[in-house]
Amino acid sequence: MTNASPKLILRALAGETLPTPPIWMMRQAGRYLPEYRATRAQAGDFLSLCYNSELAAEVTLQPIRRYGFDAAILFADILLLPQALGADLWFETGEGPRLSTITTMAGVQALKPREAIHDTLGPIYETVRILARELPRETTLIGFAGAPWTVATYMIAGRGSKDQGAAHALKAADRATFSALIDVITEATIDYLSAQVQAGAEVVKLFDSWAGSLKGQDFQDFAVKPAARIIRAVKAKHPGLPVIAFPREAGAGYVGFAQATEADCVAVDNSVSPEWAAAQVQPSGCVQGNLSPTHMVTGGQELIDATRRVVEAFRGGPHIFNLGHGITPDASPDNVARMVDAVRNG
Repeated sequence: MTNASPKLILRALAGETLPTPPIWMMRQAGRYLPEYRATRAQAGDFLSLCYNSELAAEVTLQPIRRYGFDAAILFADILLLPQALGADLWFETGEGPRLSTITTMAGVQALKPREAIHDTLGPIYETVRILARELPRETTLIGFAGAPWTVATYMIAGRGSKDQGAAHALKAADRATFSALIDVITEATIDYLSAQVQAGAEVVKLFDSWAGSLKGQDFQDFAVKPAARIIRAVKAKHPGLPVIAFPREAGAGYVGFAQATEADCVAVDNSVSPEWAAAQVQPSGCVQGNLSPTHMVTGGQELIDATRRVVEAFRGGPHIFNLGHGITPDASPDNVARMVDAVRNG
């Protein structure tokens, strides 16, 4: 491709308003696809799939073959970074991830140095290299990491939780230890994302899945500031690199997030309306989102209407069509095809 006509997602990220928005989908490589389930069974378990570069590349490519999305996102997991830092990580079948917990300064100081993460994460970079070779020329390759707050919530509690209570409790009781953990994750994330870019990622995305539970100054200190540190550092190493930030359920915190962090695009969840996000967030640049993932389960005319509503709401500025959160395992592959058709053909 010539520089005059780059990939659609790169054009949107550069601030261009396109007649049809480019489209991809969070968790597009996942359990809703029979071909994914077959490859995961071949790998043996989830972590084995993440660290098997050939199979991780295969599942990343599966939704591209099926739907022709404008972007592929590296298949990995946000908790591989804590594992690379020395935390124990395993997955309980049907229950999700489990980690050894860190709740003291001694625990933070026992983590590996940032430069040691690549020993563990080498297979992830190899997956990126395979994808950079194998993806269609028009498809953008997105790398990613979890944002420090979200990653910290798992490292402190040892598992996911609905209220991130353990992380909030440590933050209140021992802010020095909590801040030190955030700093370790932040610095390691800079190196992790930079290595993905060196391997061939064209865009990186920062997932702050639990940003919405940070309020007031905490949102500034532990969602905005770490994101800004990471984005500025990675852009300094890789000039021109576009970055998507996703502070999920930030609500009013979405406003000004792009300017505060230097993100090129803010992804918004479906707890805000597309019309609100178009009025409040899109004037600052590209917005990604924000169809409810439930439509991928329920389908019907409501799916078509809701898809068209999102496209129409963001028509006046740069937009990447996506869901407001990841697609769920009970989604219908046929509904995804209907959504793609509604975006591209009205």
